Amino acid sequence: MNMEFQLNTDVQFDDDVVKILKHGNCGDPEVTKSTITKILAQIKKFQDRIRKHIEDNYVEFMSNQTTNAAYINEGEQLVREAEHLLQTIGSEANAELRQANSDLTLCIDEFREMSLGLRVCYRILKVDDLFQCVEEANSNKEYLGALDHLGKLKGLISCDGGSDVDRVFQKCDCYDSIKVKYHIQENILRQNLQQRFELLVQFTEKNFSHSKCVTLQVSKDVSQLQDTVMALFQARFNPVKMCDFLLENCFEPIILKPVSLDYREENPDYVQLTLSYSLKDMTKSLSPSYKKVIENIKLLLNCLANINVSVSNDQQVFSIIGDHIKQRFLNVLVEDCLMQAIPKNMSEYDESTLVEDVMQLEHFLDNVSLINAETDRALKDFTEKFETFFREQFSNKLLESALDIMHKDLQDMTLIPENSAEDGAKNTSLFPCCMVSKSTLELIKLMERILRQSLDTNDEILLNVISVILNSYVDEVPKIHEKLLESIPQQSALFYNNCQFLAHWTATNSEKGISTYPILVKTLHTTGRKYLNLQINYQQKIIMGLLKEFDFSDAHTVGTAPLKLLRQCLRQLDLLKNVWQNVLPDATYNKTFCHLLDDFCNEIIRRILALEDISATVANELSELIIIILEKVPTLFKLKHEVIHIKSWMKLEQLKMILNASLQEITEQWCEGSGILTANYKIEEVKHLIRALFQNTDRRAKALSKII
Repeated sequence: MNMEFQLNTDVQFDDDVVKILKHGNCGDPEVTKSTITKILAQIKKFQDRIRKHIEDNYVEFMSNQTTNAAYINEGEQLVREAEHLLQTIGSEANAELRQANSDLTLCIDEFREMSLGLRVCYRILKVDDLFQCVEEANSNKEYLGALDHLGKLKGLISCDGGSDVDRVFQKCDCYDSIKVKYHIQENILRQNLQQRFELLVQFTEKNFSHSKCVTLQVSKDVSQLQDTVMALFQARFNPVKMCDFLLENCFEPIILKPVSLDYREENPDYVQLTLSYSLKDMTKSLSPSYKKVIENIKLLLNCLANINVSVSNDQQVFSIIGDHIKQRFLNVLVEDCLMQAIPKNMSEYDESTLVEDVMQLEHFLDNVSLINAETDRALKDFTEKFETFFREQFSNKLLESALDIMHKDLQDMTLIPENSAEDGAKNTSLFPCCMVSKSTLELIKLMERILRQSLDTNDEILLNVISVILNSYVDEVPKIHEKLLESIPQQSALFYNNCQFLAHWTATNSEKGISTYPILVKTLHTTGRKYLNLQINYQQKIIMGLLKEFDFSDAHTVGTAPLKLLRQCLRQLDLLKNVWQNVLPDATYNKTFCHLLDDFCNEIIRRILALEDISATVANELSELIIIILEKVPTLFKLKHEVIHIKSWMKLEQLKMILNASLQEITEQWCEGSGILTANYKIEEVKHLIRALFQNTDRRAKALSKII
């Protein structure tokens, strides 16, 4: 079979070989044998050349410009030519050709093995060359170049073992030493970059006894600075220490403390920023204004602007710093600065530019990449919730003001001037004349201001504040003044008046939209009455405690003890009159005293009615005791005739009459059940008095028979 093909010119066959390969002329065994012998000679010659190449490169390291790829190509061509020859010669030469082909295959395998070693050697030589390049770049301060060389070294050294060259290279004795040397060079570069960076960017601090001075100095050699910074961060520089320094010594003091900041650009070599501030804890009242804080933050970042270079496709230096500090920075900025800058009242709110200023700051921080405005929402959330924050703080401030008022002394009181007693009597819708605490008037002024602002702004939240204030009043004032309300009668009277006055104000302004005003009015009335009743009950216990010792056991005389106790009771009532009469509204005072005096008179009557035997002397002495009561009690009222509203008053007067009356006078006053005694006395009570006062005679029996 004849085949035309192109022979590789690098393999030089003689004419007989070429003739056989081109025309397949293998009929003559002698010619075929001669041809095979010549091909074997060519293969031997090729093997010798390969050995010489390996020795030059692996033993003597002689300069050899022939590439291993050329040898591989030549070997592969020999294989193809030999295989073609095997296909074209006759069967009589197969044995010798198989031997020749076997020798050629062994030669190629040996060559491939030598070629693998050559490639490993080449990698080692390349690694060594890159180490020299790194050292040279470091010495010339070409840090980006050194970093690039280290990157290439890392690619050669950090092989994954996927190829034959990788596997052989990792088994070399020098591999571990190469890795160690790589890490040494990497650390040397990082240290050089760090030192260079610290020369170009200087952060210093000086601590004094009560203050600190921090200086930031940044080189104006932008090219060198940015190359250094870029190389430093690409060399896996750890910025935590720098970030903590900036946060703790610069950003936080700027936000939290009054600082003295000096920013200078005059020097041709660097820009400089100096911060000075006190180390003492600052009260919120000394905190800097938010506008000054924003201004100083911008100056600080402008001073550092030259280091803000891109270190990768999606990272700049400021974004790396931001990753470490922005959460704490934004939290402090919002909580300790911006929240404190929220306006305190409506006029400040109307004039405030806080939202616009914060939005500009957010835009600035986003532009310099310290934050990502899309994901870091602390400032955006603040601006969006600003109005809510203002309403809440304003409401809380109003509640704080209200609570401060509630803590004031209740006894600092004043007369309600609007209405006289006569006016109150004519018009029941008017609040009666009485004393109230001055603090109550302050509270009402505060609520009236809230009402005006709510009407001006159509703000229902402010109206709700009024409800909260009034509910707080009935809850907090009894707690704040608990001991005084229990022990001082005037306190409870004033608290009662205060609650009634606040209820009256609430009802009067109900049409202005005060929420749940009916419940508020009822709660105020109930609470005021509750604490006044507690005091009334307490005073009642005092009087009844004195009357427990009211003893008429001696049948011959009352003695001095009952008179003494009676005077103590009246003195207690007189003291109560002095602290209540000019404080409580007249109607409330009269009603309260009528209740107390009714219990007092009833107890006196009950004890006298309990006597089984009353002598004339005792009857006379008891009558004198009742006269003292009848004379003193009317003086406890502004208008003496108010005593007629004491339910037991007429009964007491009639008891005095009975003690001094004859049997006939008593029966006439009873008048067979239609006389004046029947209005206050029961049949058994009158009969009991007759039996106690008069001896058992026919006249007494006749008189008793008329009490029906």
